[in-house]
Amino acid sequence: MSELKTWLDRVGIGRRRLLGGLLSAAGIAAVSSKVAAEEKEEELRFPGDPPDHHIVYQFNKADLGYQDHVIFSVGEMVRKYGDNVKIVVVAFAEGIHILGQKPGREVKEEIRQRVSSLSKYGVEFHACGNTMKSLKWTEADLVPFARVVEVGAADLMELQEQGYSYISW
Repeated sequence: MSELKTWLDRVGIGRRRLLGGLLSAAGIAAVSSKVAAEEKEEELRFPGDPPDHHIVYQFNKADLGYQDHVIFSVGEMVRKYGDNVKIVVVAFAEGIHILGQKPGREVKEEIRQRVSSLSKYGVEFHACGNTMKSLKWTEADLVPFARVVEVGAADLMELQEQGYSYISW
C-alpha cells in the first residue's frame, strides 16, 4: 500500500482523486452494461411475436416525388424496426396505380420494384375497392400481393381504431 501511495505522490494524483476516478469509471461501466442489456433484450424477438409498432400510410397521389417520399419512408421504418413493426399502405384514388399490373398513370419501375420488395418484408398493400370499381379494375389487374379492401378511407379509420399510427403526406 505504501508503494501505491509513493507512486500516487510521484505522479501527482491524490488518493481521493484516484478513488473518485475509479468510482466514476465503475458507474460508467454499470450504466453501459445496463444499456447494452436493454438493447440486447429489445433484440430478443421470437418468430410470431406481435410487433410493438403499427403504422398505416395513406397513399393517394400519383405524383412521382410523392411516391418516392412515401415508399422511402416505409423502407426506413422497416430498416429501423425490422420485424418489430407492422406496416400497411392503403392505396386509393390516384395512388392505387402503384398496385396496378399495368398502371393507368406513371409509376417509375424503381417504385414498382421497391413496393414488391417491401411486400416480401411483410409490408401489406391494401387497394381501395371503390377506386378499383371507378377504374373498372378487378383483382386480376393488381399485383399479386395487394389485398382489396372495400373502402380505402374506411380501412384507414379501422386500422387507426386498432392502434395503428397514421402517416399522411
